[in-house]
Amino acid sequence: MKKENLFKSIATVILMTGSFSGSLGLAEEGQLPPREVVIGLNDVYVPAGFDSEADSYVIVNGIFPNGCYRWSKAEVKSDGPFNHEVKSKALVSQGMCIMVLIPFTKEVRLGKLASGSHNLKFTNGDGTWIEKTLKVE
Repeated sequence: MKKENLFKSIATVILMTGSFSGSLGLAEEGQLPPREVVIGLNDVYVPAGFDSEADSYVIVNGIFPNGCYRWSKAEVKSDGPFNHEVKSKALVSQGMCIMVLIPFTKEVRLGKLASGSHNLKFTNGDGTWIEKTLKVE
């Protein structure tokens, strides 16, 4: 079999699998709704140059373990004016999934922060965390 035909066959199977698993949504009788889980992050990028008048944000990235995961939200809780905990969450569908690693990158808005050095703690679902510092002028 030629490489081109092999590639087309593999692409067709992947597309069919994705559309099949997508068709097994909540419309199917007895299907469980997606559940929300805290996900792990690989890294966090903290841009520089924020001031107290602008909304602060960070860029998070990681890898979903399969096609049943999709980004939901990031919860930001502040413990005082300079300590913030961020939990990234995903919705996990129940049922058949394409079994490939899926990278993701998302912007997480922190809002307007006071001038100073802010400690950011990104908590993962397994109890580990990443700590970063955000300086606001």
